[in-house]
Amino acid sequence: MNRAINIILVFLIIFTPIAFGSVELWAYSIMELGILGMVILWALQIFIDRAHPPLQPKSSILPLLLLGLFLLHTLFQMVPLPGGLLQTLSPKAHELRSYLNLGLQSTNFPLSLYPFLTRIEFLKWFTLSLFFVFLFCGKGLTLRTFLSLTLVILLLGIAQSLYGMFEFFSGHRQILYLKGPEAVTGTFINRNAFAGYLLMVIPLAMGYLFARQSMEGGRFPNWRARLSNLDGKSLLLAFGIILMILALLFSSSRMGIGSLLLSFTLITFFFRNPERERRISRTSILILLLALLWAAWIGLDAVISRFLTTPEDMEGRVRIWKDTLSIFKDFPLVGSGLGTFVQIYPLYRSFPIRGLVTHAENDLLQLASEVGLIGMGLIGVLFFFLLIQALSQLRSLRYDDPRRYLGMGGLVGIIALIFHSLVERNLQIPSNAFLFIILWALVLRMGGESKRKPLIEE
Repeated sequence: MNRAINIILVFLIIFTPIAFGSVELWAYSIMELGILGMVILWALQIFIDRAHPPLQPKSSILPLLLLGLFLLHTLFQMVPLPGGLLQTLSPKAHELRSYLNLGLQSTNFPLSLYPFLTRIEFLKWFTLSLFFVFLFCGKGLTLRTFLSLTLVILLLGIAQSLYGMFEFFSGHRQILYLKGPEAVTGTFINRNAFAGYLLMVIPLAMGYLFARQSMEGGRFPNWRARLSNLDGKSLLLAFGIILMILALLFSSSRMGIGSLLLSFTLITFFFRNPERERRISRTSILILLLALLWAAWIGLDAVISRFLTTPEDMEGRVRIWKDTLSIFKDFPLVGSGLGTFVQIYPLYRSFPIRGLVTHAENDLLQLASEVGLIGMGLIGVLFFFLLIQALSQLRSLRYDDPRRYLGMGGLVGIIALIFHSLVERNLQIPSNAFLFIILWALVLRMGGESKRKPLIEE
């Protein structure tokens, strides 16, 4: 049964980004079915082998409770409520329903202005939450399994980068069978979604590289000795990281490049070893410099010209953010309903624009407008609880423990994606959300199993 679960998991890791980020209904439906399949197999395994508890110790209870409360809050948005209660919880929703006479003869209305869209988004959140519970709590997933999954993710990130750069520099400019944009995007339609994906993979790859080096221990007295004794796999991995950095640069995603610099700033400090009296990690700086020099040699004209258009583009985004903030002010407590932004935004749009605004280009602000203070409070407490727990656990590990570097790499990837999501919609891309959950589980499992025997012996 473990073998079947692992096969499904590896398939989804490969499938979700290749299927254009799984943004289409057919693609994220396959993702959801795959997750449900894994969870069902896991539940059957627990039922068959009752001697082994399915959950980890007490540290897992609070995150699961907060996640469950958020899902209940979303379900509550779809429950028809009496007019008086609706007016108390969401006066604006009551006003709009009364004005538009929605609901016909009924006097009970849900908090969500479009319950159907809320139901669709709830299913996404529910399946991804089940996926997190499965990865975080499942006893069948060993550390060696996470190492294997990490390697699959790294190879896929390198393959995405190579494919994207081949299509871009060859002049073919296609994404599989679709016409692609004038940038490196891999199999993603949107350059920013591709950049967000690599922002998680690159720090994880750096963690994997440092984990391999940490297994060598203190055999080499200085960096020259370590460099001369690097094995072929480490050199290939470093080259793959440089390729992914190149692909991200040539995606011309401005905030993606900024988030990349942030992630390497964190890496240089998180990956340093105080026992060697260093304030920064030289290896990470060397890899970034080599990638930047290679990119400069190829030519960064397209990237530079993209940065020159920043003021005009940012003006439009700021207007959308202001309108989204107006939505939040009208639905402060419980939100307008998860997934309703695309339908409610035209009521608040304050400027003319061609086409349809489907996202606020800021994941956190859009989520706040849809779930209100209650929903954002639950998600915020969950995020900071997990962040503090992860940092505490990882910092308690020895500097020669490879778990420390794998966990820190995953954590830097999480922080980089959150930072990027302040001006983009990364977490609403199913493939990126899927990988985001994997990173959280990896980080927490690496730190949470610190009392086990060394990873190299497993």
